[in-house]
Amino acid sequence: MTAPKGTILVTGANGGLGTAIVKNIIARPDLAAYHGVYTVRDVAAASSLQSALRTAKSHPHDVLPLDLSKQSSVRETAAVINAKVSNGEIPQIRALILNAGYREWPGRTRIEDGLDITFSSNYLGHWLLTLLLLQSMDRESGRVVIVGGWVHDPLDEANKANGAFEDEQWKKIFADASSETVESVAKAAWSPSPDDPSKDRKGLSGIRRYGAAKLCSVMMIFELQRRLDSDPELSGISVLGVDPGIMATNITTMTLGWLVRIIFSVVAQIANWAKPNGIMRQPHKSAGDVLAAALETDPPFGKRPKGMYFNGSDLKEPSAEAKDAAKRATVWKTSIKYTELKEGETCLTDWS
Repeated sequence: MTAPKGTILVTGANGGLGTAIVKNIIARPDLAAYHGVYTVRDVAAASSLQSALRTAKSHPHDVLPLDLSKQSSVRETAAVINAKVSNGEIPQIRALILNAGYREWPGRTRIEDGLDITFSSNYLGHWLLTLLLLQSMDRESGRVVIVGGWVHDPLDEANKANGAFEDEQWKKIFADASSETVESVAKAAWSPSPDDPSKDRKGLSGIRRYGAAKLCSVMMIFELQRRLDSDPELSGISVLGVDPGIMATNITTMTLGWLVRIIFSVVAQIANWAKPNGIMRQPHKSAGDVLAAALETDPPFGKRPKGMYFNGSDLKEPSAEAKDAAKRATVWKTSIKYTELKEGETCLTDWS
């Protein structure tokens, strides 16, 4: 058997988009030749992923447990992966796809150190995982791909569909670049649930907190890329982001009845056909966009694309807040504080 070309790691591999990514990998011999590392919260309950993997004719892979809301789980899983790469059991990571997503509807759950579970699951766990795994990345052509979303930008026209950011107080997620402001998001004091019982029947506060976590993730594209570029050992690694659009997956349809879900899925198919990078898309299409960002070298990517953000397959400007260097720096410093990252845990020179 030919040795794998590299490793593709996908978080949230049992979700709607995650499973679609795995199916796309299996369906293409050039991608199936990579070693797959697929992380899920509960391996025993990952029925969608396991069903997809059973169709693979030849695709070496591991399925590993990972609860992104628990820093101990992130460290344990990262240690297992780093050991496998170091021992030569699996090749270096060619693509680290940060796909896992979590949104509360309704309610508000705080976990370790009073952190919001939405903030930890979508952003902080991924941030820590990435910093820990940099030692196992392919330093010549490795890519980190962050699954973003228009919800990171309150001013994006697409948010009119959910109505979560209509009031003036929600037009900015971080009012300033102070650590107190970032902490209010990290600990769910910003947009508490329910902030307005008369309006929160649609889970708007949960959408806003999900958007805040996605903003932190999109900020990471540019802040991590800046720090990698200044590192002589890691400057070959690229960081990209992809907005997958709205899909008929559980994170979107979890409160809908079965009939509405079916209608939603049909409408999404028609909309995706009419406008491939429009608001509504099919998971298969978005999975292809994510994998293109992870591995494609043709334009607009090139061999080493740096700090690029895509809406599906189209280049897109992220929000003004995502590009705000002062706010990005505060989010980064706050991430170090909450994860208690120590010297020697990451090989990134400019980590602190």
